[in-house]
Amino acid sequence: MDWCRYRFRSVWRLAAPPDAVYAILERAEEYPRWWPQVREVTPVEGAADTIGTARFRSLLPYDIVVTVRALRRDQAAGVLEIGLGGDLEGWARWTVTPEGAGTLAVYEQEVEVRARLLRALAVPGRPVFRANHALMMRGGRRGLATHLRAV
Repeated sequence: MDWCRYRFRSVWRLAAPPDAVYAILERAEEYPRWWPQVREVTPVEGAADTIGTARFRSLLPYDIVVTVRALRRDQAAGVLEIGLGGDLEGWARWTVTPEGAGTLAVYEQEVEVRARLLRALAVPGRPVFRANHALMMRGGRRGLATHLRAV
């Protein structure tokens, strides 16, 4: 097992139409407005496939910084996929589909930790890192649900 590799999957049930959810999720530069653990998203101008850089911080006192590049943006299929580089290397994908009167938003991520400190703490820190990610996703779901009610 490679202790520095992670696969995550989160399912968010949201009381809003899929088009509204997709429209918010595709505007990554606005995530810090509603997702407390996404501290900053800085767009890169002029780069064809690079969206920008993002800085995350959840419960642990450590910022993760990544470069984000667009891989797939398909509104008809409800898919937004990005590539990640920097402290995390890999990909993340949102899949947005109707569910009853609302939306099912599935977040999937496969990454390898590249940050030196996190790699050094890979074995003893793994349960803490996974819990930290779960808290981040919980904060995102709550923030998005609140944001959708306000829009």
